Amino acid sequence: MKHWYIDVRQQSLKGYILLSLCLLFLLEGVVNVLLTTPLWVVNTRLKLQGAKFRNEDIVPTNYKGIIDAFHQIIRDEGILALWNGTFPSLLLVFNPAIQFMFYEGLKRQLLKKRMKLSSLDVFIIGAISKAIATTVTYPMQTVQSILRFGCHRLNPENRTLGSLRNVLYLLHQRVKRFGIMGLYKGLEAKLLQTVLTAALMFLVYEKLTAATFTVMGLKNVRKR
Repeated sequence: MKHWYIDVRQQSLKGYILLSLCLLFLLEGVVNVLLTTPLWVVNTRLKLQGAKFRNEDIVPTNYKGIIDAFHQIIRDEGILALWNGTFPSLLLVFNPAIQFMFYEGLKRQLLKKRMKLSSLDVFIIGAISKAIATTVTYPMQTVQSILRFGCHRLNPENRTLGSLRNVLYLLHQRVKRFGIMGLYKGLEAKLLQTVLTAALMFLVYEKLTAATFTVMGLKNVRKR
């Protein structure tokens, strides 16, 4: 009975830690999006300035630097243009939640077959969960980049669309021009960038959680 109680308490603490991390990631993500989107918009435009595009709908820009970019965007497009791409960015805040959901699901399946996960197990399921989350949300990242660039005509009337309509329109245009795989251009590079980082993060997370339980006197009794 005592062993059962300790196991239940241990799982409850893990669930609480996981939920707290998810909520923390969501809150941090929303604040981060609202504060940094203007910088990302300017950064994206400066990166792509001077690039040659086959799309005739793209309007060329000429910025002298960061300050000039801010000035021109506010003057020509209005201050809200600095938050282009905010809607898909907010949707992308759910990426960590998807990642943790798949991680916990895979982890529980493995624990049904063995007493304890090895570091390699944690690393692999961490990598898989991040790969799934990145693949699911990648179309939003594509739209996010397009909206941040902003120097394009979104429809025949050359009017600015609302955020949700903007996203749906761009997704439709992307599929229409390039097929469904057009939503996943550059996915390979993104996976290489994020998967390894996430796998290492989960490995550290499990080690810290185990150390915390040991300090609190909740070391798994099944080892005794």
